Amino acid sequence: MLLPKSGVSWKSAKARLPPTRAIWHFLTRTRFLLFVAIGGIIILLWRGVSGTAGDLQRFYCFGPAKSPMQMTANEQMLWGTHQTPVLFNHHAPVEVNASTVQKVDLNPIVSTAKGSANEERVLLLTPLRDAAYYINDYFDLISQLTYPHHLIDLAFLVGDSTDDTMAVLAKELERVQTAKADNLPFRSAMIVEKDFGVQLSQSVEDRHGFAAQGPRRKAMGRARNYLLSAALKPEHSWVYWRDVDIKDSPSKIIEDFIAHDRDVLVPNIWFHRYENGIDIEGRFDYNSWQESDQGLKLAASLDKDVVLAEGYKEYATGRTYMAKMGDWRDNKDIEIPLDGIGGVNILVKADVHRSGINFPCYAFENQAETEGFAKMAKRAGYGVYGLPNYIVWHIDTEEKPGNA
Repeated sequence: MLLPKSGVSWKSAKARLPPTRAIWHFLTRTRFLLFVAIGGIIILLWRGVSGTAGDLQRFYCFGPAKSPMQMTANEQMLWGTHQTPVLFNHHAPVEVNASTVQKVDLNPIVSTAKGSANEERVLLLTPLRDAAYYINDYFDLISQLTYPHHLIDLAFLVGDSTDDTMAVLAKELERVQTAKADNLPFRSAMIVEKDFGVQLSQSVEDRHGFAAQGPRRKAMGRARNYLLSAALKPEHSWVYWRDVDIKDSPSKIIEDFIAHDRDVLVPNIWFHRYENGIDIEGRFDYNSWQESDQGLKLAASLDKDVVLAEGYKEYATGRTYMAKMGDWRDNKDIEIPLDGIGGVNILVKADVHRSGINFPCYAFENQAETEGFAKMAKRAGYGVYGLPNYIVWHIDTEEKPGNA
C-alpha cells in the first residue's frame, strides 16, 4: 500500500500504535472476556430457537395434537382429510419416434343411434360375380342414399367373373367419385379382386337350385370374409352389406336402420311381379327366419358338415319366415328377433365383426354364410333382429316351381 506524500512514514504510523503489552492486557481483562462470552451465548441461543421453529414448520401435521385413540369421530375425520400425497413410480411420458410404430385407439369408435350426428363412418360392402348387368342401377340407388356420403366408404370384391363386371364397376366408380354434384362422391372406394375357383353359373337354375346351395353358400361366405378383412378400418362404426341386384330401397335406409341401434338388423326382402296387371308383391328371402323345434331336431339328425338350405322342400324345418310376415303399409319400425338372416341387405355394428363374428364358409350349427353368421352372432351374445314391415325390393328371379 502506498502512503500519501504527506511526510507520514511507516515508522511514524507504528509509533502511534499502543504497545503490544497494552493490547494483550486489554484482551485478557475479565470484563472483555465476559462480554465475549455473553455475546456467544446469545448467538447460539438465537440459532437454536430459529432452527427449532423451522423444523416444527417442516414436520407440522394437521389435526388435533393428541393421540388418535383419544380423538372424537369428528376429530378423526378432520385428521383423515389432510394426508400427504405420495407418488409411486412416477414417470415422464414415453415418446416413440419410430415411423414403423403405429398406435390405433379404438375406444372413441362407437356405434350409436345418432349415427351421422356423431360423424360415425359406414363401410358399404358388396361382393360381385358376373354382375355387369346390375351395376348401373346399383350406383343409381346408392347415389340417392341420404346418409352423408363423406362418411361412407365403398368396397367391392370381384371374383370368378366371366363378364365385364370389373370394367363396368371401374367406370361407374370413376363417374361417381369425380362428379361435381354435392353429396355425390363417397369418402373412398376400394376394389378387391379375388377368385375362389367357383364354377357354378349365374343362371337361376344353378344359383337357386337345391343342389347348389351348400357349395354356393360356402363360397359366398368366403368372398364376404375376404372383402371384410381387406376393407374394414379402425375408423368404421357400421358395416352395411348390400347386394348388387336390389331393385329399389328407401334412400334413408342407413339412417332408419342406425336409429334402431341393433347389433345386426335386416329388412324384409320382396319383389315385384305383375300378373294380369296386378302386382303380386312376391316374397323373396326365406333365409331370414325364427328357429323351430322341428328345425332343431332336423339339424340334430344331420351330420355336422351338412349345410341346411332353407326354403326348399328337401329340408322341412318348420321355421317361421319373416318373408311371409309384414306389410309395407304398416309401421316400418316394428322389430322381431331372428335366428337366421339373408344377405341382401344387412346393417352390422363394426364391433360385431371385430369380435370375430364373420360368415362361416363351413357348416356352423348346420348353417353357412349369412345364416351361419346369425347363429354365430347369437352364440356370442349379440342381438339379431328383422323389420318385417320395412321392405327392400329385389329383382324378380322368376324361381321355378318347387322352391319356396
